[in-house]
Amino acid sequence: MSEHHIKRLVIMRHAKSDWPLGVPDHERPLAERGHREAPLAGKWLLKHHVVPDFILCSSALRTRQTCTWVCSELGDKAPTPKLEDGLYAASAQRILTVINHVPETVTTLMVFSHMPGVQDLAMHLASRDSDHDAYMDAATRYPTSAMTVMELEKPWAELDGQDARLTHFAVPRPKK
Repeated sequence: MSEHHIKRLVIMRHAKSDWPLGVPDHERPLAERGHREAPLAGKWLLKHHVVPDFILCSSALRTRQTCTWVCSELGDKAPTPKLEDGLYAASAQRILTVINHVPETVTTLMVFSHMPGVQDLAMHLASRDSDHDAYMDAATRYPTSAMTVMELEKPWAELDGQDARLTHFAVPRPKK
């Protein structure tokens, strides 16, 4: 891949959520653990020089809260997230359809969504030249706060399947 044409896609599952009684799924907040772990994703992104210039976020409360924590760590480098109802409980194909409409000027896109769509999408997009360990980690587990980082050369509108190189799979957790 020629470096100046490479775009990056970061797919993130929301941080650990709570299950309060009587609260509709869409309005479920982050659990205490989620509030502790979500900022670590933003720190990981900065440390690895993966700063999004465009963010798409599911409209569910837990994804919005996760996104807020990540953006607070990114500080003034964080773009204003675009809430997307279509990312709530979305399948991999639905998430991909949303990504296919991202402007071509975007070079690093971050998407906050839910299982199983996030994992299914990462596996669908991962090319044969993906990092083996990162691919296997993403394929076998995709816990809360997990992120895949992928590189691609195609326009967003043409992103389809097995055409993005999975370079990193990270699950930022506090050090014990």
